[in-house]
Amino acid sequence: MGNKNSCCAYSSPQSDRKSKDIPPVYEERHHIHQHTSQHHLGDGGVHTSSTAAIHHSAEMVNMSQTLQHISEREATEGEEDPSVDPTAATMFLERSKVENGGITRKRSQHQIAQQNSTGGLKKSSSCSTIYLDDSTVSQPNLKNTVKCVSLAIYYHIKNRQFDRRLDIFDEKLHPLTHDPVPDDYDSHNPEHRQIYKFVRTLFNAAQLTAECAIITLVYLERLLTYADLDVGPCNWKRMVLGAILLASKVWDDQAVWNVDYCQILKDITVEDMNELERQFLELLQFNINVPSSVYAKYYFDLRTLAEANELSFPTEPLSKERAQKLEAMSRVMQDKVTAEALKNGIKKWSSMDNISQGGPRRSVAILS
Repeated sequence: MGNKNSCCAYSSPQSDRKSKDIPPVYEERHHIHQHTSQHHLGDGGVHTSSTAAIHHSAEMVNMSQTLQHISEREATEGEEDPSVDPTAATMFLERSKVENGGITRKRSQHQIAQQNSTGGLKKSSSCSTIYLDDSTVSQPNLKNTVKCVSLAIYYHIKNRQFDRRLDIFDEKLHPLTHDPVPDDYDSHNPEHRQIYKFVRTLFNAAQLTAECAIITLVYLERLLTYADLDVGPCNWKRMVLGAILLASKVWDDQAVWNVDYCQILKDITVEDMNELERQFLELLQFNINVPSSVYAKYYFDLRTLAEANELSFPTEPLSKERAQKLEAMSRVMQDKVTAEALKNGIKKWSSMDNISQGGPRRSVAILS
């Protein structure tokens, strides 16, 4: 997936998944192999082992035909995966509620001057002026979305319950730079600004979209759920890098190759990127499907997180040009809905504006 040095050219690591996560087909195949080997050890047991193997192989084929697609599998009872279930609460929003208040952040001179000039009043829409932001669920604002995703990662690290880790994500074992990693690298939590700088650098250099940032957060929480891991100071960079790498290939039409990330992170090798991508996929159980309902849930929860931490999206007065564009878009949608309704035999009632198109309409007056 990405360049001539395919990720399939290297050996896969030993998986430490629980036995309950092993697919039934794999368990059946493993049982057949053991059963056949045991019968071949004895004299005259070849026919018996072959018969047993054929019998179990037929059961395995029938079982594989009834397996659902990975995007159609439902979570077991008592298991809620926010990256799959649109009704489950997102992990980052729940962890942000652990402490009262949010991050402390210095205000800019522009914000201070704006507050002093308005007397501390918040801008509100009125009949004469309407304020809105340029971020929607279909076209989020890139800068603010990256800030919100970085803030979600910050709360994941700060309010983690355990320090469960995996070697592939350990920055001490797989450094991203040639600079020596401090001995206490796993004891100091990164600040929000540090996380934002790392994510922003990758998104700006690879020219990724805001939608890719939301998918990155979905994959990160899916990794934590599937692999029983925690984001910590020692592994957050490589976990975020793996999520961005996978999200950019799944979401963007022109995916960024692994070798391109090596141009951004000068000291990392293509082999390391391939290994990171392969293990990330294996830990996700190759489930890279993101329903639209889950995507919308993460978008609105990110906006909720931003408002709770005074990281609101900037608003601008509605200009005449943008109002005309919104009106044109609404008319196109209205015509589409009307045409669909008429096609289905649903009668559309005309409003007074449509009735009076032929000139003023006068009603018959009854005088008594």
